[in-house]
Formats: sequence, C-alpha cells, structure tokens
Amino acid sequence: MNGFRVFLTSSIGRKVVMAATGLFLISFLVVHCGVNALIFFNDGGETFNIGAHFMGTNPVIRTIEIFLIIGFLVHIIQGLMIWWQNKKARPIGYAISKSSQNSTWYSRSMALLGTLLLLFLTIHTSNFWIPNRTNQFVHGEELPLYEMMLEKFQNPLQVLLYVFGCFLLFGHLLHGFKSAFQSLGMNHSKYNSLIFFSGAVFSYVVPFIMAMMPVCIYLGWIGE
Repeated sequence: MNGFRVFLTSSIGRKVVMAATGLFLISFLVVHCGVNALIFFNDGGETFNIGAHFMGTNPVIRTIEIFLIIGFLVHIIQGLMIWWQNKKARPIGYAISKSSQNSTWYSRSMALLGTLLLLFLTIHTSNFWIPNRTNQFVHGEELPLYEMMLEKFQNPLQVLLYVFGCFLLFGHLLHGFKSAFQSLGMNHSKYNSLIFFSGAVFSYVVPFIMAMMPVCIYLGWIGE
C-alpha cells in the first residue's frame, strides 16, 4: 500500500492519473457534445429538451456525475502538481533556441490552456449546470435550458467567450489526447498513427460543434 502511495505521488504516477482522468473526461465530452448537438434539429428545442431531461433525471447519469466531478478535481489537482514539480525541478528555464521548431504551441502552453479552460468551465457551469441542479434540489424541477441558451447567446460577448473557450479546449485536447495514451504506456509504432489521427479529428470536431451552437443561435439560424 505504501509503495502504491509512493507511485501515485511520483512524477510518473501523477502523469498516469492525469492521463486516466483525462480519458474519462474525454468520454464525458462525447456525451455532452452529443446531447447539446441535438439543438441543431432546430425544432424549438423539443429534441434537445428530451436529451437534457434524460441527462438531468436518469439515476445512472446522476451517479456518474459524482464521479465526473471527482474526475475533474483530480485532473486539475494532478495538473497543478505536475506543473509545480516541473517548476521546482527546473527553476531557471533552459535557453532553447527556436523553441517553435522543437515543440508545438499547444504543448508549450498546456498549463496556461488548462488554467484558462478551468476559468471558462467555472463560468459555463455557473450559467447552466449549477442553476439547473440547484433548482432541481430546491424546487424539484428543471429549468428551461433551451430558452436559457437562446437568451444567453443573444449577447455577443457571451458568444465570443464560448468560442474562445472552445478554442482553449481544442488546444488542450490536441496535446492531451495523444499524451494520455503515451503516459499509459500505449506507445507503439503499429498504432501511434491511429491514435494521433483519432486525437486530431476529435480535437477539431468536438470543439467546432460546441462553438457552432452559440454562433448559430446568435446569427438566428437556431431559434424558437
């Protein structure tokens, strides 16, 4: 047991936990994006409301939500710990010439992307998820999420904020997807190209779909 604790607090152990929670959160993104994309049926929110009601009332989904919150917290804490360990191990940055040729912009900016993404997630949950769950606990009923989205995304600043948040997600996923598999030891020439390709497709498609929702509402392509 002591050895397992030592492993979890080691640099490698933290990266493994970071990778495992990251892949778990990626699975949540698939579901979250899929349900929210129901808005593109453009049927006055009828299909979207069915999906949102299922996600908000199904006992299995509500139980998974608890693990989802834990996963977010662990992922964030591990990310901060890895950043702190790296900072302590390298208090003075190495002088690297032409760093853009040695690494990608998103791999060099993971700490910044993660921090900004956390701020965006805080705003996003305070706009929709927290009020809805609070209303369910207090009054026993869901809020009209579809109407809330239509109202929220009439504000161009809110639309720009969400598009920027999706851009942050894109950069975070582009590096994090393949890094997660590498941290878990799934690094082999036979399937590396498939992992990289799948990660790139996922990183482009999911943030794009999520960014298009507020844009389409603001432009009037989706409405009542």
